[in-house]
Amino acid sequence: MKASGPPTRSLEGKYKGVLSSSVAQQIIRKNSEAWRSFFSSNEKYHAGELDEKPSPPGYWGNEEDGRALRTYVRNDQYTIEFGERSRLEVPIGSELKEELGLNRNQRFRVEVAGDPKWSGEQGRLELVYDELADTFRAFQPVTIDDSRLDSPLASHEAALDVGANNLVACTTTTGSQLLYDGHELFERFRETTEQIAYYQSLLEDQHKSSKRIDRLYRKRTNRRNHAQDALVRDLVERLYDEGVSTLYVGDIRGVLSTHWSACVNEKTHNFWAYRRFITRLESVCEEHGIAVEEESEAWTSQECPECGEREETIRYEDSLACPCGFKGHADLVASESFLRRQTEVGPMARPVYLKWNNHDWREHHNPPSITETTANEAYTNRSTTSSGNIALGDSDD
Repeated sequence: MKASGPPTRSLEGKYKGVLSSSVAQQIIRKNSEAWRSFFSSNEKYHAGELDEKPSPPGYWGNEEDGRALRTYVRNDQYTIEFGERSRLEVPIGSELKEELGLNRNQRFRVEVAGDPKWSGEQGRLELVYDELADTFRAFQPVTIDDSRLDSPLASHEAALDVGANNLVACTTTTGSQLLYDGHELFERFRETTEQIAYYQSLLEDQHKSSKRIDRLYRKRTNRRNHAQDALVRDLVERLYDEGVSTLYVGDIRGVLSTHWSACVNEKTHNFWAYRRFITRLESVCEEHGIAVEEESEAWTSQECPECGEREETIRYEDSLACPCGFKGHADLVASESFLRRQTEVGPMARPVYLKWNNHDWREHHNPPSITETTANEAYTNRSTTSSGNIALGDSDD
């Protein structure tokens, strides 16, 4: 009986005319890595070594099917140069070369924007299409010497409070405090969710979704992920510059599902995606040589920093008040109290208040008062639209 080749060989032959054989091989290899990782984690789960049951790899698909468009390029098959005219060169297949008028020895060249954080031995390049920005984003891992990860001043500590209205409040032992506002981001999330609910109400009973609804889900998730990833990067770089070597985050397992407020649960589960945030935070902190430790943060949001009272304090939206006369910003108080449980903390400087402008997090010199909870500035982005009416759709944590 004649033996046939592996089932992936036909796929490689089908797409190498456009992608090139090396890129087709990388996509197949990436898929195999994902499945091997799943089977390994699944074995550990059944052996009792993992608490959470792993999920199979997701289907990438393509843009027409409402999926992210992405590809991978082997580390020795691309070149990237940064400077006045930064550019990326990647291989493409013979069919696409012919269509673009390139000869057999040429590679596809595109301009790139941005400055690399690290330089070193380049790894496999990932290219992902960002539908909201109508552009491709490149992710290039590099291998660097371990000594470059350490800050020369790395002896300080910091603690985070992940909130429902303010995404992150952070306090450091240097006396710095950071507050990342989330009000406007959440309102845009709710607007898109309302649009989803509206279009779902128009579907016939046998239809659960549509391409328009899938696009709205994807837009909602991509917008959230973009802001979250930018927040983590901005936060960790600030902590690195402050000389922080240890970052404490709250161990809130078992708390999320039992919060008294349905609105807070919606923000934490669907909008904020706490688990995704922590995973991303740990990854970026590892890049900078910052250790992340999970500790209990019980009562930090209700405890008065002046007298230690817990039962009689009153929290209303962003404010915390105590019968002893103390009144302060609840999330900043929580992050400071959380840090004081781990180490000694000196006097605090004026907090740095940051808002999202659809592209990056920018400092504002006039943070809201402890009773002001509405956004005081609006930004527009031509790549997105926000209108409409809310359905609690997919949970993205």
